[in-house]
Amino acid sequence: MRKSRVLIFVVAVMIVAGGLRFARLSQRPLHTDEAVHAEKFRELLEQGTYTYDPFEYHGPTLNYLTLVLARLRGQATYQAITEWTLRAGPALMGMLLILMPLGLWGLVDKRVIGLTMVFIAVSPAMVFYSRYYIQETFLVCFTAGLLVSVLQYLHKPHWAWAVMTGVCVGLMHATKETCVIAFFAVCAAVFFTRVKGKRIRISWSHAALCLGSGALVSVACFSSFFTQWQGVWDSVATYAVYFGRAGHEGANHHHHWFYYLDLLTWVEFLEWPGWNEDYTVIGAFLGIWWVFRQEIRSQTQARTLRCVALFTLVTLVVYSLIPYKTPWCMLTFLYGMLVLAAFATVELAAWLADRQERVVLWTLLIVMGVISPLGQAVAENFVYETDTTNPYVYGHTHKDIFALSDELHALVRHAPQGRKPVIQVVCPGKDYWPLPWYLRDYGEVGYWSAVDMNEPLGDIIVFQRPVEADIMTLLSKHELYVRLFKEPMLLRPGVPLEAYVRKSLWDARWSDVDE
Repeated sequence: MRKSRVLIFVVAVMIVAGGLRFARLSQRPLHTDEAVHAEKFRELLEQGTYTYDPFEYHGPTLNYLTLVLARLRGQATYQAITEWTLRAGPALMGMLLILMPLGLWGLVDKRVIGLTMVFIAVSPAMVFYSRYYIQETFLVCFTAGLLVSVLQYLHKPHWAWAVMTGVCVGLMHATKETCVIAFFAVCAAVFFTRVKGKRIRISWSHAALCLGSGALVSVACFSSFFTQWQGVWDSVATYAVYFGRAGHEGANHHHHWFYYLDLLTWVEFLEWPGWNEDYTVIGAFLGIWWVFRQEIRSQTQARTLRCVALFTLVTLVVYSLIPYKTPWCMLTFLYGMLVLAAFATVELAAWLADRQERVVLWTLLIVMGVISPLGQAVAENFVYETDTTNPYVYGHTHKDIFALSDELHALVRHAPQGRKPVIQVVCPGKDYWPLPWYLRDYGEVGYWSAVDMNEPLGDIIVFQRPVEADIMTLLSKHELYVRLFKEPMLLRPGVPLEAYVRKSLWDARWSDVDE
């Protein structure tokens, strides 16, 4: 009966989590990063190999899972791929992450495991980035797997846990370069939480299995399954690039040291909506205090959670000290925070002797720890999914991209028979993404960073305002053009796009509509 109750609980949590992660995956326009990763995926989809780029794109695990999903959906070309196909991979990894605490069975209280699963399922940040075509959900999922494997091995050494540790290490390395932060944090946590007088004994055979399985997984991924060996070397050489980026390069992404904690907490009390994961943050720090300052009944649970606490603190501190910050990077330490918040809730409930006090605690848990995050997750993903008040919206594409894309396609469809209109996109710094994704089904499109005064004008010109003077100079020397929209369309907030269309094409488009 107890097993059946556990199964019912797990299924119920997964149903709620699945609804949050898979519903209306195409509603939000693609972020620039998502569109760039989609373009990189095109190589694997159409050529059958993945060539690792040590400067951009990160590792290939995201692409490999997307390829499996595309094949299952019968989408063999880049033009056939949909937003749902792209984002389903991160959503699946988000679902797997919810199951990861089950791997701690036997190490921590079952109630801690259950609460952690609930917290992950409704966490606004976890939900939001599980619907994002980037590598972060993959990384945090494999990191959670690494924690489970290491902690289980330390509790009871077995070759299977050694292999699983290696597999998770290999997958993390093949996902994103920031895996080294998690590696460092896990090693530091294990080193400083060793039981006094007890050595951690690792057999040579287990160590060999761990290293061998990790190397095999990483090499297989970076070499595109042993066909692109340069990728293996590049996966190591890339750290020269990323250390520079973390320190001095990429100033547009430099933020203050408390940036991540600011995202997770509601300090602007007079602003609405009041996005926050305050229960998680407060519960996590309470849990950290508890595991180091209070007596815990189970020594196994104490060692396990001290390790999780140190891992969380180390990753939080390292990510906070690195000037280069993007909001999705916080998922790694947020996972640890969710575990610790669940532990603090269970311990506090056991510590409170008065029945009324427990009622207050569980009321706070339900309201602040479940209902509030669930409501925010729904709002942030289905109402404010591109709104700048949403703390997890980071330079996101404006919904105007849908109207712009629809109108460009309408102009192409209504062009005179036998004629393919040429679309020119001119944006300084190649700042035209994700437009290439929305025009991927049309071949007569060119992209420029500056106006070429010697280049013949296209039938449709889309451009940003910094090049407007040059565009107008060219337009004045050619056939009459018509402004496509009365007001500029926003690529992103603060980045307007203008568009002009050749009048003959404009007339053809609207004459067909009138008829």
